[in-house]
Amino acid sequence: MKKSEIDIYNQSPFLIVQSAYLYYILNLSESKIAKQLNISVTTVSRLLTRAKNDGMIRFIIPQAYLRCIELSEALQKKYKLKKVIVAPPLNSEEGEVLKDQDAKNAVALEGARYLQRIIRPDDVLGVGWGSTVYQMINLLNPSQKVDATFVTLHGSIEFVEKELDVRSLVTRMARAFFGENYTFLTDALMSTPEAVEIMKQQRNNKMVIDMFQRITKAVFGIGSFYPEETTVLSSPEFMSKQDLQDLRSTGAVGDIALRFFDKEGKECSTSLKDRLMSIDLNQFRKIPEKICLASGVSKKWTIHAALKGGLIDVLIVDSQLADSLNKMEDYEVTSVK
Repeated sequence: MKKSEIDIYNQSPFLIVQSAYLYYILNLSESKIAKQLNISVTTVSRLLTRAKNDGMIRFIIPQAYLRCIELSEALQKKYKLKKVIVAPPLNSEEGEVLKDQDAKNAVALEGARYLQRIIRPDDVLGVGWGSTVYQMINLLNPSQKVDATFVTLHGSIEFVEKELDVRSLVTRMARAFFGENYTFLTDALMSTPEAVEIMKQQRNNKMVIDMFQRITKAVFGIGSFYPEETTVLSSPEFMSKQDLQDLRSTGAVGDIALRFFDKEGKECSTSLKDRLMSIDLNQFRKIPEKICLASGVSKKWTIHAALKGGLIDVLIVDSQLADSLNKMEDYEVTSVK
């Protein structure tokens, strides 16, 4: 650096501010600023650093967004997770209670962008059903081509809307990335364990089951049984009153990939366990990266249990749910409304 440039750098606060204005406000490159101010690019870089160090410019992150970063770090440490993404509120004022759909949209957007950042051509992605997963697929960038493989984690839930069915979700996701897809061609819940074994031997279904061992990542939603049974799987269209009562008696708090678990994240031992066309929960735990999308404060108990049970590696949630999880301690399952 020339001596004259050192003098300018040391003696001209105006030049420091001017460089910062041209760079941060007018978005000029360092090389254009250097030419305009008749100094070197190195000097421009030093001036910009000086502007930050001397407080001539300040970077302000709104509290609502800063809180998301703080919660992400706190939850990652608390639950020893690979990653936590706390979705900033979209189109809402600071301190405002998020509407359910707004929270879901924010989580779905973060889920879509995260998946597009980390998916690789050799990945086998397991997919569970859910409205948030459906919304996430709607937000995928269709121009990103990744020759990955997509597979259902379970069979179909016959009474849900076709667009939410796991077969539709896997097909659409594979189409978005231009990859292959494999799906169970059967309903999820069978009448007997023997019926499940018969369906497992069918060629297409056996192919899907074989794919389970190759899954590198999984993306899924989570259903809640506690403190209220908000999951659609508790409806009579899916299970009988006896099945539901059996789950209640074992302290079920939630479901992932149609597998029901208690407050410790352990699978509930009822007759449903052997009548489901779904990935085994112990096999599910072995998937290297399990990505859960969830929104709504009411799911904090369910997610807490799933985290204790090692069912989640990457958690993507809204800010209000994250705040509630951060304050969570262990709880006793008392009654289900």
